[in-house]
Amino acid sequence: MKKTILLGAGLLLAQSFAWAQNGAWKPSEGKIMTEWAEQVDPENVHQEYPRPQMVREDNWQNLNGLWSYQIQEKGNDVPSSYEGEILVPFAVESALSGVGKTVGKDQELWYKTTFDAKKSSRERVLLHFGAVDWETEVFVNGKSVGVHQGGFTPFSFDITDALKGRRNNELVVRVWDPTDEGPQPRGKQVNRPHGIWYTPVTGIWQTVWTENVPNSHIVATKNTPDVDAGTLTVETEVAGAQAGQMVKVKALANGAVVAEEEVAVGDAAVLAIDNANLWEPGNPFLYDLEVSLVKGNKVIDEIDGYAAMRKISMELDEDGIQRMLLNDEFVFQYGPLDQGWWPDGLYTAPNEEALVFDIAKTQEMGFNMIRKHVKVEPARWYYHCDKMGMLVWQDMPSGDHGNRWNPRPGVAGVGTERERSPESEAIYRKEWKDIIDANYNFPSIIVWVPFNEAWGQFKTEEIVKWTVAYDPSRLINGASGGNFFPVGQIIDLHNYPDPAMPSPRLFGKDMVLTLGEFGGLGLPVDGHTWQDKDNWGYQSFKSVGELEDRYAKLMNDLEKLIPMGLSAAVYTQTTDVEVETNGLMTYDRKVIKLTPEFLKKVHQKLYEAK
Repeated sequence: MKKTILLGAGLLLAQSFAWAQNGAWKPSEGKIMTEWAEQVDPENVHQEYPRPQMVREDNWQNLNGLWSYQIQEKGNDVPSSYEGEILVPFAVESALSGVGKTVGKDQELWYKTTFDAKKSSRERVLLHFGAVDWETEVFVNGKSVGVHQGGFTPFSFDITDALKGRRNNELVVRVWDPTDEGPQPRGKQVNRPHGIWYTPVTGIWQTVWTENVPNSHIVATKNTPDVDAGTLTVETEVAGAQAGQMVKVKALANGAVVAEEEVAVGDAAVLAIDNANLWEPGNPFLYDLEVSLVKGNKVIDEIDGYAAMRKISMELDEDGIQRMLLNDEFVFQYGPLDQGWWPDGLYTAPNEEALVFDIAKTQEMGFNMIRKHVKVEPARWYYHCDKMGMLVWQDMPSGDHGNRWNPRPGVAGVGTERERSPESEAIYRKEWKDIIDANYNFPSIIVWVPFNEAWGQFKTEEIVKWTVAYDPSRLINGASGGNFFPVGQIIDLHNYPDPAMPSPRLFGKDMVLTLGEFGGLGLPVDGHTWQDKDNWGYQSFKSVGELEDRYAKLMNDLEKLIPMGLSAAVYTQTTDVEVETNGLMTYDRKVIKLTPEFLKKVHQKLYEAK
């Protein structure tokens, strides 16, 4: 441990030196930092193309960097002056924002920057935000161009008519976020962090960018594989379509066209994919897509994307127990509960290398699945899961808590449903639909999870049935950990620390049996904790040896449940987060508590169990 702590101190010195060279900007004082924090450069922050499922390589501009900011009372006019600089896209509470201040429900966070924009009569200029928490109003050259509500979904505004010229267009953004004092989805954020509840995240936390597009242009695609039929259906949304325009779709494998079709705008292209190469862990094969808006031989607009042929389904096994199948084969799914938090960036990884690190390390440890817990990641995170062959269960971020939880399936009279206001219900429904729409094309996502542990759970049967109908290409885990209703395809028990499962005799005929959370074995590592004392885990240990022995025992017990009908399990958790120290890695990712070699070895027997 001493060597690790010394390394951490050396990195802090290197960070201080690197940041001093950057001039005025430096992180606000953080409790602990990752090694990637020292690589953060205000002039080169998150410069990767932010929308890998729909790429136009030319005519886009990344607006990340230093902006002006002001925090002021809610309801006031646009600020006449600003108090300092903030590094976009890091939330104002984070160390990497350079600010490190809280906002709260009675105040608003304002941003200001300038940008250059090319404007012509043949093009529109779109302004894109990856995600802003929570309510956003955008002004360009003093004109309000739109308002968006939702902390986890991308949104865009056509700003063409608000531009004044090529140079020095003014962009002002107003953000209001009530954190846990409002009804909106907010995940693990609270105003007073403690236990499993973390620091607020307010404002811009994903890339901001502009894009020039033709007057007639492609807005979105929806890719649906049908492995049984051997087809890939591509639906294309077009803005400003003109008479005579068509949509041409090509699917390519290793650069060679394997299927193509031209259809009228508004019609779906159904591509026949013969002898499809199926996507799965160990074989994450992706077909490249070229989608063009054409008129005769003239290409009006074109985007590049990708898709995969993969199937997720359920079927009774020889014992009459429902099993979760991937491409018609039972594959036991095992992965960590992944919060996606960072000590220096909160919701936002310091850079692309850091974003990939958690996925890569999870794969090295022998996991084949990640449960993304009450948070939605930037599109590039799912892109890397697609490329690497990592299965994903995607939670809906929770909010509007207050009802009672019953973690035991088959017991009545304990759990209650939240009585939400009409506004709260509408907010949930809109953002859940937006999350599914935004992430539908990522083949790595195989399960949607609308509710977790009764956190704001309401009208469960209605919400789950809607989700099943809205996306029949995936399985729906209606309420991870309860409260339980006989809807969706998955029943999901939470049990700490030891593994357990819903009764196959009671539930196995109709539902896939899963263990949505267990484990939570804690080990605080000196020099790598959010605070010096009073750190927390479901069961804490004092040495790596003790932790390793206990984890191996969990794996032995888990293995016994698989022949009984268990289809998947989720271990808590990938990393420590703030005062939680039950991660496989420390919060700063500098110490891996259990080696990937050990974990991969004890996990392998899970995949061999039948």
